[in-house]
Amino acid sequence: MKRLPMRKIRDVIRLSAEGLSTRQMAASLAIGRTTLQGYLERAQEAGLSWPLPPEMSDADLERLLYPRTAREAARRAFQPDWAYVHRELRRKGVTLRLLWEEYRADNPEGYGYSRFCELYTRWEGKLTPVMRQRHPAGERLFVDYAGATIDVIDPETGEVRAAQLFVATLGASNFTYTEATWSQALPDWISSHVRAFSFFGGVAAQVVPDNLKAGVTKACFYDPEVNRTYADLAAHYDTAVVPARPRKPKDKAKVESAVLLVERWILARLRNRQFFSLEEVNAAIRPLLDRLNNKVSRHLGASRRQLFEQLDRPALKPLPTEPYVYAEWKTCRAGIDYHIAIGRHYYSVPHQLVKKELWVRITARTVEAFHGGQRVASHVRTSGNGQHSTQRDHMPTHHRFREDWTPQRIHARAARVGPNVAIFAEVVMRGRKHPEQGYRTCLGVLRLADKFGRDRLDAACKRALEINAYSYSSVHSILKNGLERKPRTRATEEPAITHPNIRGADYFH
Repeated sequence: MKRLPMRKIRDVIRLSAEGLSTRQMAASLAIGRTTLQGYLERAQEAGLSWPLPPEMSDADLERLLYPRTAREAARRAFQPDWAYVHRELRRKGVTLRLLWEEYRADNPEGYGYSRFCELYTRWEGKLTPVMRQRHPAGERLFVDYAGATIDVIDPETGEVRAAQLFVATLGASNFTYTEATWSQALPDWISSHVRAFSFFGGVAAQVVPDNLKAGVTKACFYDPEVNRTYADLAAHYDTAVVPARPRKPKDKAKVESAVLLVERWILARLRNRQFFSLEEVNAAIRPLLDRLNNKVSRHLGASRRQLFEQLDRPALKPLPTEPYVYAEWKTCRAGIDYHIAIGRHYYSVPHQLVKKELWVRITARTVEAFHGGQRVASHVRTSGNGQHSTQRDHMPTHHRFREDWTPQRIHARAARVGPNVAIFAEVVMRGRKHPEQGYRTCLGVLRLADKFGRDRLDAACKRALEINAYSYSSVHSILKNGLERKPRTRATEEPAITHPNIRGADYFH
């Protein structure tokens, strides 16, 4: 028989005291006569009469009319703590069978295994669909952006800008983190993850994002492609990015629920406030976030923070020594000058990689190039000035030669040999369209000092300057024939070089 509200039972006792018949009371209260008679008998057995004591509540009246039998009391004593069972199931390796065995160890007369499972399933069915999902402690962190935004006013221009709300929640405890950022772009997306990991004090084994462009380059049901920077973040924190399947909201039901709570518990309470900076917004969010995490769940009898301390925190991986430094990844192809263009500046890579495609990691301070998974170049980042940053080891041999020498350096070395050698080198480089074209001639002449001595070379250069012979072979011929020691004569020195096809003036006499 379905139990009536205590309000109607009070009316039954009151009307009976006023002398109405059973038929009249049944018609007045729309209750069957048999049912009404049963309530009157219970009231008589309990010794109740009208008026009832004013301090008697409905619960007190119900306990007097329906006293528990010994069997019901015993069954009540054997009732498992279903909230505890539900929490324990989130621990790795914990099963209903194990929890039932522990329950029976404390209550030998308690429920059998099948009844235990049936009652837990019935209790679990009263929870929301999101809460019914089982997530082992420390296994998953769900991340997403809220659909709603927060307006921030520029104090100088009065322009209103919409700030985004990043939300992250742990699967086992529902412990939640949220913050406002200017955008959903990659730098903000990555920075929010770094701050979320710091807030939790550890890292979950998996991070489950929606198929946001900043996190997932290619959304695919079977083979999603994660952004390289996002994957770099995951490697740094020793976690795995497992995107939710497209058009499968149940895959991220945890964060969907968290977003809803954040909108109701935080955004709704801030709707009438004005903010003039992002810092002000986040300062207002923090106490409301603490309030949300400290709120005791009606079904589980514990707050998110309590569940976090009990379940997720012990199971999270430790944070790395240093937080992740934001780095953007992009693919570049090395040009024929073995340089890659980053932000209107050019950085060298090994010349063997000309026209090869490379992955480039860009931070605020460094530019690193990778090929075949190996780092092949590293530079200090420079502002976009259209210049080149070139490392000597990246250059081909003939380019290194030009890099090692400058006109000033060659002139200084020539001056140390002799004044005429210095003049010779200057005239040679000045006589070329580009000074670099005279480098080889000058260096070849300078090396003649090792074989013939500095004094002879200086004299030979003087003789070469007198006869306008500005080549290596001319100076070498003068030294080979000892002409720098002989007086200058037209017959022997015009031209002052030897060659099988040059006969000289004496040939014609």
